[in-house]
Amino acid sequence: MVLRVVMSTHAQMKVLAAAILTLALAGCATQPKPACPVGQSELRTAQLFLGAKPPAKVSDNDIRKFVDAEVTPRFPDGVTVVDGGGQWRGDENRMIREAAKVVMIVLPEKGDPVAKVEQVRTAYRARFKQDSVVLLPPPACVAL
Repeated sequence: MVLRVVMSTHAQMKVLAAAILTLALAGCATQPKPACPVGQSELRTAQLFLGAKPPAKVSDNDIRKFVDAEVTPRFPDGVTVVDGGGQWRGDENRMIREAAKVVMIVLPEKGDPVAKVEQVRTAYRARFKQDSVVLLPPPACVAL
């Protein structure tokens, strides 16, 4: 004996929609993060790119004072500052190049480090009259 189920077109559409939704959500599932090597643990980091929109210039001494006043009090466990540079197409499709400093911070696990990073970005934009401060917030495997 064969049992035949007959569904209305409306019911078929509901089943099809449910199947599509299930497949779509399965595609959104996050992949497990790769494990860090032995002796390292995953911590959040922030990299701030501090530049000066031409014709403005920000000296090494200006950066040092800014880091001492704005970054160090918020992240007393330490930061790293390295030379960098940037370029982009500006008005009239002209290439604009600028020197930059990259401030790298391993964020503390406790508290609200994201708010502190935003405070640093806001302070830099205000002090040096900049439109933006690029932020890269990747997690990293760190050995302490």
